[in-house]
Amino acid sequence: MGRLAIGIDIGGQSSKCGVVTQGGTILEQSVVTSLIDNFDEYLELLTGTIKELIQKTANRGIVTGIGIGAPNANYLDGTIRFAPNLRWARGADGQPGIVNIAERLQAATGLHVYITNDANAAAQGEHIYGVARGIDNFIMITLGTGVGSGIISNGSLLYGHDGFAGELGHVCAVKDGRQCNCGLKGCLETYASAMGVARTAREFLQNDNRESLLRKLDPEKISSKDIYDAAVQGDQMAKDIFAFTGRILGHALADFVKFSSPQAIVLFGGLTKSREFFHNEMVQAMDDNLMQIWKGKIQILYSSLKESDAAILGASSMVW
Repeated sequence: MGRLAIGIDIGGQSSKCGVVTQGGTILEQSVVTSLIDNFDEYLELLTGTIKELIQKTANRGIVTGIGIGAPNANYLDGTIRFAPNLRWARGADGQPGIVNIAERLQAATGLHVYITNDANAAAQGEHIYGVARGIDNFIMITLGTGVGSGIISNGSLLYGHDGFAGELGHVCAVKDGRQCNCGLKGCLETYASAMGVARTAREFLQNDNRESLLRKLDPEKISSKDIYDAAVQGDQMAKDIFAFTGRILGHALADFVKFSSPQAIVLFGGLTKSREFFHNEMVQAMDDNLMQIWKGKIQILYSSLKESDAAILGASSMVW
């Protein structure tokens, strides 16, 4: 029988697990909640799910290892460090702490465990199975609840000396701008994520007197999907919110090009479903802020993989 791997995509709301073949086929998937306050309880739930998946695919091959993509995960030491959106990764004081998840899960399952940042896992999945196949220099930007990134340079993920290279969501996009959960101000994540777009909408509604379908909604509960739905119906304010987002994102992408000179930038995540409303402004802002040596040379690509699949595939590939 062939070798199989388990790929796990850990998010703040849920954790998606899948059994993957070496060819990139996901044989079985399962989803468990991440909304658990205690790490031991979360680990028990995750371990039980893994064992169930192994049983379901026992006639298809042998699971030889586990790969995990998770926020603030460190490939070099197997830990998750100070992840603000993972409730079970907090210390006794209620503040984000350090969790040695690779070691604990390995002890619980008997399988070798590899872990990396969730955006790195998505980049690896895109490199092996998606639109970035054959491209050895690209930047993956994940536009979801937050903004993540993975940098492939000369065919390999860029980790840096401590395992945390490529936190492009926390590059300053607006000087002295919005407060970010990371403690800094003006991070790209506070503007170009789903949460950032919702913050932009609240600002527009407060400072712009135009009529809008968005005024029918509770400003505190407004979501990026609400804004997309309004834009589809022709709402000009909603369209302007995405245009504003596109300009900030495009300027940031131009800056990213300057330090790694990628062949392509791959955009991935839920917010890309709204690209018809921000793509042109993003590309224009990027081009306006590129040095002449890069103009016309950088492809903008959108992921061809299903959102949950990219991180599962990329995480599982660490096993091979």
